Amino acid sequence: MENQQMATDEKKNTQPILSQEDLLAHWQGHRGLTRRVIDAFPEEEFFTYSIGGMRPFAEMTKELLDIAGPGIQGIVSGDWGAGGEWDHSMEKAGIKTKQDILKKWDEVTEKINRLWPQIKPERFQETDVAFGQYENKIYASLFYFIDNEIHHRGQGYVYLRSLGIEPPPFWEH
Repeated sequence: MENQQMATDEKKNTQPILSQEDLLAHWQGHRGLTRRVIDAFPEEEFFTYSIGGMRPFAEMTKELLDIAGPGIQGIVSGDWGAGGEWDHSMEKAGIKTKQDILKKWDEVTEKINRLWPQIKPERFQETDVAFGQYENKIYASLFYFIDNEIHHRGQGYVYLRSLGIEPPPFWEH
């Protein structure tokens, strides 16, 4: 009886590691830091500079936009848009300047904030096929969005340092 009572008490006192709001703040914290990295780039180098065959940071940033915007839509509604090969084309998106990217970044940030409250907590445990290609639990897809952003932001840090520019402190997210 005593063991059964302890198990019941443990269930009552169990709190999630983080709340849905905490997870949003974590994601948006990373997005805010990535925005500061974008802003630190000189205009020309943002679109042209690369090392070791990697893409310019503008192209990496466009990929992040292509994941986050449709990604939040897919998480909320299950509508992930067209699958298949993605075209991260700047031209098709009407992006010509770093300011264009920053504007789109801010629009996606607002979209995430607007749609996030519509996610039912149980949705995070559901399995879905993100972008028609990647079957996983919703929380794992979201973790991928964040991890991918961190990965590309790290590449941006290398670019900035090689250009002699001090990037924003990585811990301030």
